[in-house]
Amino acid sequence: MNKMLSNKKAITLFILPELIIFLFVVVSSIVMSFHYSLYSWDGISEKIFVGLGNYKSLFIGNTDGFLKAVINPLILAAMSLVIQLVLALVLAIILARGIKGEAFFRTAFFIPVLFSSVVMGQLWSMIYNPNYGLLNAILSKLGILQTKIAWLGNMDTALICVFIAMIWKYVGYYMLLLYSSIKRIPADVFEAAEIDGATRLQVATKVIIPLSLPTIKTTVVMIVIGALKAFDTIYVLTNGGPDHATEVTSTLMYTTIFKKNLYGYGSSMAIFIVVECLIFTILLNKWKPTQYTY
Repeated sequence: MNKMLSNKKAITLFILPELIIFLFVVVSSIVMSFHYSLYSWDGISEKIFVGLGNYKSLFIGNTDGFLKAVINPLILAAMSLVIQLVLALVLAIILARGIKGEAFFRTAFFIPVLFSSVVMGQLWSMIYNPNYGLLNAILSKLGILQTKIAWLGNMDTALICVFIAMIWKYVGYYMLLLYSSIKRIPADVFEAAEIDGATRLQVATKVIIPLSLPTIKTTVVMIVIGALKAFDTIYVLTNGGPDHATEVTSTLMYTTIFKKNLYGYGSSMAIFIVVECLIFTILLNKWKPTQYTY
């Protein structure tokens, strides 16, 4: 194994196919999108060079909901960090410390991750349906609701409903990442904490969380970037509606390019998403968590 790792030709041979695919699919797509963003083009007629005009239109005199589409992913990212990360961490700590049925619960929480986003979106759209949805039925039976609510059609509830669906799908994935990190903590660390009289809460806050900071950092990056480029779940549930209440940059980009045929303007949104994700990734990677030894 060590001989293979020291063989640069072998390493290059294994990496080269993936590198070629990455350069062709990802890098070339970004370059082409940037090229199109410099033109006014409907995808059929001749392209008209406008320079940075499309980028200027994104922020100045914009009437298509772009600013709302920029704010919504930031709201989703903030809610995900406050709720999804905390929930995933709590579940990971509980499962990793050993409970009856640990394997069952670990699998059960991870199952939604395996579902297609389209299938998951259809499932939640039926749960939120105002006529036959499970949510309205349960709340009506409990006497909480007197009239049916169109959860996805209400500007006050649509975004939070989308967020709940996204939590249900992805919290198991982040839980498993944190769970694996906690499981790698040596058992003698926990034994030392127990000998010193540490409570379960103190073990969690003074031992588990500090020792899991590198994985928590990775999870934070994934949660934030996932929120910034969210598309499929929102598109299936609301398509960005009602009245841009759940609009995110990617759904607006899709609508602009494939429904309005504004390829240049939509490509500028694509480049904005790439730059935004890159900036947040750099900023989050500047956070250097220090490991703590009990």
